[in-house]
Amino acid sequence: MAESSSATTPAKSDAEIEEMLDRMLTRLALCDDSKLQTLLSKLLPLCISSLSSPSSAVRNKVVEILSHVNKRVKHQPEIGLPLLELWKMFTEADAAPMVKNFCIVYIEMAFERANAEEKKNMAPMLVANISKLPHQHQEIILRIAIKVIGECHSSRIDDEVAAKYRLINSSQDRELLLEFCLHTVLYQPPSQGGGCPAGLSIAQTDRVTGKHPLKSDTLLTRKLGILNVIEAMELAPELVYPLYVAACVDCQEPVVKRGEELLKKKASGASLDDPKLINKLFLLFNGTAGAESIAPELRVNPGNSSLRAKLMSIFCRSITAANSFPSTLQCIFGCIYGTGTTSRLKQLGMEFTVWVFKHARIDQLKLMGPFILNGILKSLDGYSTSESDIIAKDTKTFSFQAIGLLAQRMPQLFRDKIDMAVRLFDALKLEAQSLRLIVQEATNSLANAYKGAPTTVLKDLETLLLKNSQVEQSEVRFCAVRWATSLFDLQHCPSRFICMLGAADSKLDIREMALEGLVLVKDEWRTMNQNLDLKYPKLGDMINYILKQQPKLLDSTDTREQKLLFPSKMYVVMIKFLLKCFEGELEQNNSLGRASEFQSSVETMCLLLEHAMAFEGSVELHANASKALIAIGSHIPEMIASRYALKISFLKQLLGHVDLDTRESAARLLGIASSALPTSDSSDLICDLISSVNGTHKLRFETQHGAICAIGYVTADFMSRTPSIPETFQNTVKCLVDIVNSETAVLASVAMQALGHIGLRVPLPPLVHDSSSASILMVLHEKLSKLLSGDDIKAIQTIVISLGHICVKETSSAHLNIVLDLIFSLCRSKVEDILFAAGEALSFLWGGVPVTADVILKTNYISLSMTSNFLTGVVSSSLSRYGSNGESEGNEDCHVMVRDAITRKLFDVLLYSSRKEERCAGVVWLLSLTIYCGQHPTIQQLLPEIQEAFSHLLGEQNELTQELASQGMSIVYELGDESMKENLVNALVSTLTGSGKRKRAIKLVEDSEVFQEGAIGESHSGGKLSTYKELCGLANEMGQPDLIYKFMDLANYQSSLNSKRGAAFGFSKIAKQAGDALQPHLHSLIPRLVRYQYDPDKNVQDAMAHIWKSLVADSKRTIDEHLDLIISDLLIQCGSRLWRSREASCLALADIIQGRKFAQVGKHLKKIWTAAFRAMDDIKETVRKSGDNLCRALTSLTIRLCDVSLTEISDTSKTMDIVLPFLLTEGILSKVDSIRKASIGIVMKLAKGAGTAIRPHISDLVCCMLESLSSLEDQGLNYVELHADKVGIQTDKLENLRISIAKGSPMWETLDLCIKVVDTQSLDLLVPRLAQLVRSGVGLNTRVGVASFISLLVQKVGVDIKPFLSMLLRLLFPVVKEEKSAASKRAFASACAMVLKHAAPTQAQKLIEDSAALHTGDRNAQISCAILLKSYSSMATDVVSGYHATIIPVIFVSRFDDDKYVSSQFEELWEENTSGERVTLQLYLGEIVSLICESITSSSWASKRKAAQAISKLSEVLGESLSSYHHVLLESLMKEVPGRLWEGKDALLYAIGALSMSCHKAISTEDPTTPNTILSVVSSACTKKVKKYREAAFSCLEQVIKAFGNPDFFNMVFPLLFEMSNSTALVKSGQAPLASDAIKAESDEVQDSSAPHDKILDCMTSCIHVAYVNDILEQKQNLMHVFLSLLLPGFSWTVKLSVFSSIKELCSRLHNIVDDSQGTSPPTTVTSLVHELFHSVSPKVVECISTVKIAQVHVAASECLLEMTKLYSNLPPVHWTDIGFSGELLHQYETEKNEQAKSLLRKCIDILESLKQEDVQTA
Repeated sequence: MAESSSATTPAKSDAEIEEMLDRMLTRLALCDDSKLQTLLSKLLPLCISSLSSPSSAVRNKVVEILSHVNKRVKHQPEIGLPLLELWKMFTEADAAPMVKNFCIVYIEMAFERANAEEKKNMAPMLVANISKLPHQHQEIILRIAIKVIGECHSSRIDDEVAAKYRLINSSQDRELLLEFCLHTVLYQPPSQGGGCPAGLSIAQTDRVTGKHPLKSDTLLTRKLGILNVIEAMELAPELVYPLYVAACVDCQEPVVKRGEELLKKKASGASLDDPKLINKLFLLFNGTAGAESIAPELRVNPGNSSLRAKLMSIFCRSITAANSFPSTLQCIFGCIYGTGTTSRLKQLGMEFTVWVFKHARIDQLKLMGPFILNGILKSLDGYSTSESDIIAKDTKTFSFQAIGLLAQRMPQLFRDKIDMAVRLFDALKLEAQSLRLIVQEATNSLANAYKGAPTTVLKDLETLLLKNSQVEQSEVRFCAVRWATSLFDLQHCPSRFICMLGAADSKLDIREMALEGLVLVKDEWRTMNQNLDLKYPKLGDMINYILKQQPKLLDSTDTREQKLLFPSKMYVVMIKFLLKCFEGELEQNNSLGRASEFQSSVETMCLLLEHAMAFEGSVELHANASKALIAIGSHIPEMIASRYALKISFLKQLLGHVDLDTRESAARLLGIASSALPTSDSSDLICDLISSVNGTHKLRFETQHGAICAIGYVTADFMSRTPSIPETFQNTVKCLVDIVNSETAVLASVAMQALGHIGLRVPLPPLVHDSSSASILMVLHEKLSKLLSGDDIKAIQTIVISLGHICVKETSSAHLNIVLDLIFSLCRSKVEDILFAAGEALSFLWGGVPVTADVILKTNYISLSMTSNFLTGVVSSSLSRYGSNGESEGNEDCHVMVRDAITRKLFDVLLYSSRKEERCAGVVWLLSLTIYCGQHPTIQQLLPEIQEAFSHLLGEQNELTQELASQGMSIVYELGDESMKENLVNALVSTLTGSGKRKRAIKLVEDSEVFQEGAIGESHSGGKLSTYKELCGLANEMGQPDLIYKFMDLANYQSSLNSKRGAAFGFSKIAKQAGDALQPHLHSLIPRLVRYQYDPDKNVQDAMAHIWKSLVADSKRTIDEHLDLIISDLLIQCGSRLWRSREASCLALADIIQGRKFAQVGKHLKKIWTAAFRAMDDIKETVRKSGDNLCRALTSLTIRLCDVSLTEISDTSKTMDIVLPFLLTEGILSKVDSIRKASIGIVMKLAKGAGTAIRPHISDLVCCMLESLSSLEDQGLNYVELHADKVGIQTDKLENLRISIAKGSPMWETLDLCIKVVDTQSLDLLVPRLAQLVRSGVGLNTRVGVASFISLLVQKVGVDIKPFLSMLLRLLFPVVKEEKSAASKRAFASACAMVLKHAAPTQAQKLIEDSAALHTGDRNAQISCAILLKSYSSMATDVVSGYHATIIPVIFVSRFDDDKYVSSQFEELWEENTSGERVTLQLYLGEIVSLICESITSSSWASKRKAAQAISKLSEVLGESLSSYHHVLLESLMKEVPGRLWEGKDALLYAIGALSMSCHKAISTEDPTTPNTILSVVSSACTKKVKKYREAAFSCLEQVIKAFGNPDFFNMVFPLLFEMSNSTALVKSGQAPLASDAIKAESDEVQDSSAPHDKILDCMTSCIHVAYVNDILEQKQNLMHVFLSLLLPGFSWTVKLSVFSSIKELCSRLHNIVDDSQGTSPPTTVTSLVHELFHSVSPKVVECISTVKIAQVHVAASECLLEMTKLYSNLPPVHWTDIGFSGELLHQYETEKNEQAKSLLRKCIDILESLKQEDVQTA
């Protein structure tokens, strides 16, 4: 209208327009309110468009009209305005501004009056191009749109409207709408104080409200509507995020709930690092209120505290937020100091600060860091240390964390002064305990900031740390030590002193850190591995600093009674550290020992050590101090000797110390000091010591022990200087021998040790006694034997080693043999330490040990086996360091003899002994000889025999024997030269593989123990032998048999470390050498090593793990580099004959493939799956379990590789190409249950994650899943179905149960996922496969599944299915017919219906016609027809609606099928497809009649019966409306009645009756003879003998008589009826009378031969109804006969009811005659009939009342009696004669219980009484 108006307006002049407007005004004024809306719809657009005219007169006229309109409609909101026309006019591009302004006004008014539907549809149109409108119009339209949204969409939004909102394509339009929505959500009702809401400016507030504040309920609906609409628009999460956040903090609960729901559901995927989003959020937080450059009304207030708290939690997850200077800074300061800030905001502000310091870029941090730091410090100053508020505590926590982070990121802020360090250390002291851990972390972080600080700052820090290292709070001390260790290096003396202080701390963690700072950790292996070039401070510097801290160290210490200057623990670590400094300085410069400055420092150190010997000191301190003096003496012996030669008394004090080590050290020191004494003084010292031991008074044990030790050391030194044998020496030896003979084992062993020490210097002299001499060993032999067989292990060790020392200078073979016998006597000892001590002694006897007498006597030497420094296996270095042990001085021949004796004992007796203890002793001694004397030529020659012995003992069950044998083999290999090594390798390999022949074998005797107790049944693998066999096999596979030694070195290294023997043997170097040798072979080694680390044998695992650790520095990198090799090897071994290999390979694969990318594992993926499935079906259970592990790991890997959200789409597709076909063919179809289940689960997960990548495989996947629905079904359900009938379970219900279970299975879930990703391209492969499955698929679930899948598929792809329609229709339709299961039928019918929706008209017509034609078939076909038609009508309604003429007749006729199930199906269909039965039948009557005629002529009786019943129904519903088709229907029926009887033929008779009733007029009109014909046909049917048919005939006869009402029918029918009634009555009267009140059925014979009396009587009643009275009168006798005979007691009460009806009908007819003859006498015949009726029949009726006890009979009889009485009373009066039944009647009245019957009887009695009185009066 508007367009046409504007188009025509320019053609008219202004005057014409004005005149037109004037007419319009007049018309408007005259218009009635009821018609005003219609008028305005045309007038208003035309009127407003006229405003574009330049004429002021026209405009004024328009304004006048509009003013009138306003007045008229103002108070009538029901009058609508033309909204759409106004909007079109407004959006016209060339519309004048004034037109637009007026349009917008009336649009706003029109929206107020529009109905909800119109508003909903218009609102999206308003917003669609809003960005192109002027600013002021935008506001109005947005307000209108938001108002509509609030009114219409607050609870939900329709899909159609949502689709319109989604069509808003312009990003500017969307942003404007979102911005306005955000402002609306932020808006809150103003408080009493007024002001602008938080988060908005004044201008934005006015924009939202239109300058009229909004009420709470209005706001609620608008906000909810906004949230619903924005959700429906499906915008990017980044766009809607601010809106949802604002909603989450609204003051109204429903908005908050909805906001939180949408934030989780729709915006959780928003990128919080999107700069635009973060800027919007910062604007919400900070606002622009502080910006001076912005106009006051445009300044945005910051958000409220709830919103800001919400935003802060978001900023703490955004990297961009941390890098948005200056907004970040504003935000933090707004939280900490902003007006209206809360403690919660302060806490969040500090949390955000921590986030910023962690994630801000350094350039951003440089801008913000200093400001934020100042803010934090200011904030911390504002808190008191006692505040216990949780939020205050959290705020402080984040503050300290922030400082720590800033110190890491910007150390330069703190480096130039120690203020921050002071602050944090003070905070550690003052803050609450709960905060100290946080402050401690911050303090530790700050330490790194001071690295590289100026010297003055570091000096200040030294003071600070020293001060804080001794405070009460442990956290402060911890940080002080931490700073000292991390900030300063090892050469920094003040920090090391702080570490020394920390070493004595009560807290373990502080002590450990202090020890690390001093590099005094106990784990020597770790220290060795670090391989650091440690630079200790100069000894002088360190001592000077200690003296500075404790000047009293310089005081004299001779008395040992001084106070201890430091705690004992501190003293201990101080001594150890100073010793490291001393040794380190000496290592750098060997000549340094002579420098005066160094000597002075050493002197001071000695003074410190002497101070440490104060009585207050701990035992540990005294032991360490005394050992330190010896350590110094071992490097600078002259200085120590000269110093302590002057302090002999001081040392003698220490000989009685309670600590054994201290006494030993004091004795050694005394020996060293005596070397600086003159010979005479030394001799006096010895005599003094001897006299103290031999004195009369008993000394303390400790004093005795110390003195004896000292005798040995001093005498040894004395003898080394005095070649001749003085008397003192003889006395000394005699004294020691006496002690051995007389004292306890402990003192005897010490005396022997002293003799050994002397023997290291000189051969022991014969013992002179009374001019006779005897060898000391001879004298002591018996005692020593006794001692060695004792149980004091320490004493035995000491004695055995001393025997070795005594023999060093011994030349007598007899003496040597005594010693050998004594040592060999220990061969059955089970104590390891004794065996090792004996091995050491044998080494001294053999010769070539790498120690000298000076080393033993003048250093902290303990024993060869306990001093790992000498036993690294590199013997040459030991020899070069310590020189020869002086063996050449002895008699070489004696030593050769000794070596032979030892060799024979070892190889001939011990190593191959039948006793395991002896074998153990042999291996210990052989190993000792090999280690300590390995470079000796004799040992070198014996290496092959030694190796054979060791390899022979690898199979020992004794763990010690095994372990030592394996270590020995490694050492043997290292000792030999190249040729020797090659020979050794060959011998070892042949031994381990069993290919070589052993030269010797153990002879078994009766007590030989082959297996340890309990070993049988646990492991026959021979202990570790299996381990070495594995190693040997591995080395051979690599073609490097010599590598077996390297393997064994590495395998035993870790376990050897765990024992002191291992540590003593110093295998670290051996392991390192072996590792270096193996490096070139890593390529072939690594795959096997990886596998063996998962071996079921724990020994193999451990061995390989240790080899791996030693060989491989970076395990992950090594595996990555060799991944293909490893996987290939593991896959081969997965098929190994050995179960151990299979199990290990599966476990290794499971571990290795985790986290891999496709590029790494793609080529192996299928093989790995094959291996996994094969392992899952392994014969061994442990392999099966490892297969399950591999399957789980592989599943996880495959799912990740196939998940498009985690893997590149190209890799996903490749993975699917490999895995899915394999799983479908090998997995799901496997016969192994666990594999099948796993495969299905994997396939489902793959389909879930793969998305579109699954498309290429969709046909295989779908078919496999469909087949699995049946093949993987629980077999129990099949069994139940087979036996369902026996237990009374309905098949349909069971089928439905099976289907519902299948649809809940993983297979169906996978099919659902397939449906979601299927596309047009997939159909080419998928549909033919589905078709094949429809033809060949078996199993209920599969068939229902494929049908359902086709339905879903067609539904998903829509019209894209058209190319396959013909094939699908040809396929599905026959299947519906053939399916036996109802569930399958329904499923395929649904699929057929789905396909039908998209079929072409010709295809649809054929399908529907074919479906309808099924109704003529067997039961299965009829059910198929019903199911198909039902599916069509529910799923393809649009298509089926055009074919109702075909379908409706079929449904109608089939409703009458005999089969209840079939008829019920069609009945349901009929109800679904028809709105009204009569209308539907009239609409399709022609088609229905046509089908009925076709059916009735069918050869099928069932069809005839259905057709007849259909005719009956048509007649019943349509009545006379059926007349147009009566002829054809009647003709069809009449043709079928004659002929033989068949079951159901009675339906024809009922149909004739029904048709006669409904169309009798038309039948009579068309041919008057037809009724007689019908009567004739029906009458003849009444004579048939089949009861059911005859009953139908009588019913039909009754209907025909009633319908046509022909009086002639009486004479035609009554004789027949009378005859039948009479014959039947005769039959009945011949029987014994039955009780009249009994309701019993007659016998079958009588039933079959007699006519149904009630039906005959009903027909008679009809005849009486239509007959002429004269005809009735002619048959009165017969009638009376029938009535009287049938009222006899022998007939049932139903017959009697029919008799009563007939009598009533007869009375009615007679009544009419009597009434018509009023004034004249009725005919005599009538009178006589009435009298006869009354007098003959009435008594019978009364008799019936008395005999039959049924209420219905009583009522009917009473009515009948009343009718006869009334008729009788209406006759002319006659002389009263007494009625015989009156007494009975009165009696019945009195006894009658039925009120209705009683009332009727009362009337009869009253009539009779009146008649009697009349007669009396007349008389």
